[in-house]
Amino acid sequence: MRELQIGRVYRHFKGDYYLVEGVANDSETGAPFVIYRKLYGDGGLWLRPLEMFLSKVDQEKYPDCPQEYRFELQEIPSKAGH
Repeated sequence: MRELQIGRVYRHFKGDYYLVEGVANDSETGAPFVIYRKLYGDGGLWLRPLEMFLSKVDQEKYPDCPQEYRFELQEIPSKAGH
């Protein structure tokens, strides 16, 4: 399984960008969930199972999707040169 990077920006396969805020565990099952923030609109917080966040795009359902994974880490260079 791929490793999640906290504090980094990911692109959803449908095109929007999200900032991963952290990981929380379900109080009943202990299952890990990714907490992430929309980088558009109201900047709302969202929650998704870690396994689903890191999963591959369903190519049968989305055959024209060029992205391999549901969310892909983005390398964003610093404008200030850091």
